[in-house]
Formats: sequence, C-alpha cells, structure tokens
Amino acid sequence: MIGISRRQWLAALAAAPVPAQSRRRPNIVVMLADDQGWGDLGINGNTNLATPHIDSIARDGALFDRFFVCPVCAPTRAEFLTGRYHGRGGVRGVSTGEERLNTDEHTIAQTFKSAGYATGAFGKWHNGSQHPYHPNARGFDEFYGFTEGHWGQYFNPELEHNGEIVRARGFIADIITDRALRFIGQHHTRPFFCYLPFNTPHSPYQVPGRYFDKFAALDPPLKARDPQQESLPITRSVLAMMENLDANVGRVLAHLQSLNLANDTIVVYFSDNGPQSWRWNGGMKGRKGNLDEGGIRSPLLIRWPGHIAQGTRIPQIAAAIDLLPTLAALAGIPIRAEKPLDGRNLQPLLANPAAPWQDRMIFTAWRNRVSVRTQQYRLDPDGRLFDLPADPGQDRDIAAAQPAIATRLKAAAAEFARTVLPPLADPRPYPVGYSRTTRLPARDGVPHGGVRRSAPAPNCSYFTNWTRPGDSITFDIEVARPGRFHAEIYYACPAADTGSTIELAFGDARLTARITEPHNPPALGASDDRAPRGGESLVKDFRPMTLGPIFLAQHRGPLTLRATEIKGAQVAEIRYLALTRLD
Repeated sequence: MIGISRRQWLAALAAAPVPAQSRRRPNIVVMLADDQGWGDLGINGNTNLATPHIDSIARDGALFDRFFVCPVCAPTRAEFLTGRYHGRGGVRGVSTGEERLNTDEHTIAQTFKSAGYATGAFGKWHNGSQHPYHPNARGFDEFYGFTEGHWGQYFNPELEHNGEIVRARGFIADIITDRALRFIGQHHTRPFFCYLPFNTPHSPYQVPGRYFDKFAALDPPLKARDPQQESLPITRSVLAMMENLDANVGRVLAHLQSLNLANDTIVVYFSDNGPQSWRWNGGMKGRKGNLDEGGIRSPLLIRWPGHIAQGTRIPQIAAAIDLLPTLAALAGIPIRAEKPLDGRNLQPLLANPAAPWQDRMIFTAWRNRVSVRTQQYRLDPDGRLFDLPADPGQDRDIAAAQPAIATRLKAAAAEFARTVLPPLADPRPYPVGYSRTTRLPARDGVPHGGVRRSAPAPNCSYFTNWTRPGDSITFDIEVARPGRFHAEIYYACPAADTGSTIELAFGDARLTARITEPHNPPALGASDDRAPRGGESLVKDFRPMTLGPIFLAQHRGPLTLRATEIKGAQVAEIRYLALTRLD
C-alpha cells in the first residue's frame, strides 16, 4: 500500500507519546537548500569547503543517512508541504504552470497555523504564483521572496512581499535570511513556523566576492565521479555559494540562541534535489534531474536540544513526504488534511534509531519514469536493480540474479505510475480575481508568431522579438467572478520604438493603449556571474504602464495581447501583465 488512511494516521498520532513541553509547543524552522547535493557538506565528507554551522545541526541533533527527495525542485517542495507524493497534488514540472500545487491539498503551513502558530515563508516558493496557489493562500501569514522556479539576478533583486513587488538591497540569500530573522524576532513570544527555502546554490552562479575569493583558483581535491565531466568554474562558484549559505544558517542558529529559543525550536535542514553540476557527491551515480541515488539523495539534519540526542545517526530510509507527519507529531498537533498521507512519522527513529521499523518502498518519479527504493535495493526506471549497501555507486545490475525482487519492485512501480502520476499535459488555467491584484508573468504566457522568450528557461524570462502585426501573447485564464479590472503591463521599449498601439482582449472585451513613454533599461546579471549561467534569463527593471479598465466575464479563455499598429522595429518587451480588481 502506497499511503496510509487519515483514520490510520490519526490513530497512530493519538497513540504516540506527546513530547514534553517546556513552556509551549516548539517553534519550527525549516531551511531548504536549492540544488545542493548530498556531498556539498563537510559533515558528509567534503573537504573542499567548510560548512560548520550546517554541520552543527547534525552534531547537536540527528542526521538521516539515507534521505530522499525528488530529482527537481517543485516536486520536492510539494511533497514537503503536503506529506504526499507530488503527483497526487498535480505537480508535473518546474515551470509554465506545471509547478502548481492543487488548491485542495492541505499544507504543512495550514496544519501549524490551525494550531495557533505564526507562519512565514522567505525565499523561493515554486508551487504557484497566483492566488489561490500563492503562499499567502496556502497557510503562510507572511511571504517574502519569489514564486517562480529560479531568479535571474541575486544582487539587489526584485522580489515580492505578500504579493507586492519590492526592490531589495544586497545578496539574495542574505536578504531572505534577514527577513526570516525579523519574523522570528516579531513572533518570539508565541509558537512560529518559519520556512526558509533558499534559492542557492542554484544557478546563476553569483556570490559576494568575500566568499568567492577563497575558491577563485582552487583545484578541488575531491572531484566528480568522472572528473572530465566537471566544470571547475561552476564547482568553485557552488563552493563559495555553499559557504555563504552556511553563514546564513549560522545567523539563524545564533538568532535563536540570542532570543533564548534554541531549546524550544526544532531546526530542520535539507535540499530539494541532487547537485545541478557534476562535482564530488560521494561517488554516487547521477545528479539533478536523474532518478539514481546522486540525483535524489539529500542531507536531512534535525536538531531539538533536550529531545533529540546529540550525534544521532539514523540509517533507515526516509523521504520528504515524512517531514509533515514527523514535525506535527513532534509538536503534538493534529493534521487536519482529509486526504491520506504517504509519509511516515519518523519520531520513533529520532527517539531511538534501533526501534522496530518496518521496511518500506519509497517512490520517486519524474516525467512518468519511476524509481523504487527499499532499505537495501533500488530499482531504476529501466528495470535495473542495485544492492546499495554492497554497491553504493550503482555499478552492478543484479536484476537477473534477483528476479523475484526485481519483479516485485517493477510491479510496485507500475502501480504507482498508474495510480499516482498525473498526465503530463496540464489542463489547469491561471486563476484571475482571487486576490485584489493578479500578476501574470511571462513564464505563464504563450508566445505566438515571432515572439520569443528572453532565455530557454521560462522562469524569470520576459517576452521579446515582438515585431510583426500577427504576433501575440496569450494567457489561458479563468476569472473567479465577473468585474472590472485595471490592466497594466510591465514593459521595456527604446525611444525609437515608441508609438505602437496594443490591444488586450478577453472574449468580447477589448482595450487599446499606445506606448508613448520610452523605457530602455539594460539587461542585468552577466557581470555578476562567476560561471556560465544555467539557462536563466538576464533581468531588466521593467516599468508598469497602464492600459486601462477592462470588464472580464466569468469564464475561461485566452487573454490576448496583440499590436494593432507597430511604429518602430518592435512593439515592446513584456515581463508581466497585471490585473487589479476595481469593484
């Protein structure tokens, strides 16, 4: 059986001992790294860098030796948020709407908020941008960061705070840590749930010089499984980004100590997938995007002084789906989700790694390919079977030698694919009108004619090459309720190209406006890159321009931008279309 029923879960929770409380229920701080491999920490044997603060979480608490996530970002985040496999919640991919978590899924933030916790998320969300997918609609009282899958500029970035665009100053990992510290300070007299999903060491490879200088000429002693595949400029950048990340983790731990909250706070640290580049990763096979151990094995470190013994090492396999039931059990709060969980409560293992524990299957899927992990074996999507304790590098396929085991795991993988994975095509429109302002980024639009994205990866991109009368940009939207909306675009256009007339249309409604003000900002990002970026767009400081009011009927259909008159070599470059309800 893949999951457990709600009734079984509630019965197990009721039977489990509630941890002793000193003054109140424990605070929760969850820190999630982005594209960090299992091998990017000193605690896991990497001598290329120093990560003393992250390592200290394991020394002062528990380290899970075999913890598994998904091969890419958004699915792991969905599984952490819900305690359920990401396919159940409609998460299909990492961009163009496929990253959205279905609105009928109950999140860990809603679980803790219903128990009286203050809830905040600071950093990369990556499970939906528009309400009701937005973090403020998923149980988080405060959100500061960005909702797309990656960001194009890490210095002085454009971010958002509770739905409003803001301009931050500094380096992005430092900025979001500042906001998390502020949240903790504001709510230190009541239980809080602080989610800090960093967006580093994900590319683009940008990091302050005081971290990079240490690694600028380093020939790392530990290298990738196949050193010829490794890009040293990327490795050097990642090592520097990891040391910055470690410093920010240290700031969080120090802040908890200064507020006398260290003993009352459960601190969790993990990563969302394997490394995005070939670098040292303990000799494991695979990297990000791959279903082998190297692509999906993540560190999991948990600290709660006085409740989790220092230096606890847990060999049993575990996964991101286990974090919601585990944290709820540790805090002694009920889970109010109506859907069955896939995750297990790991509290017994945290109390005693030698406690009786039934073996399980952990399923990992990406693009309809499924891998299965038990305590001893991994079956890969191509039917190869590996004995991991004997062959941690997955070098010897033993499917022919162990046909019964291979057959059993293949059948389980097929059942998982049949019952859990969603179809690859995403039928969901983008919702409009569930919040006062709905912002539709270029990522969520479809270019037609000659219009192109500014980079191959849709996240953080903008539309460019809008040069011909037949060109258009469409958004598949569904309006929550009919009404008048104020429409605006965030655009860039040089002075020589001003004067074009654009039309916004939805059903029978039409709105036209002329671009009269030039705005020609430079593309930013390249000068701060320490290594070639991974397909992310450069960014620009786009300016909002009012189109005017438009009545949107309550139905689903294409919201279309097109030009009725083109004066120069192009119409404009477009980053966002924003709709604000007027009635």
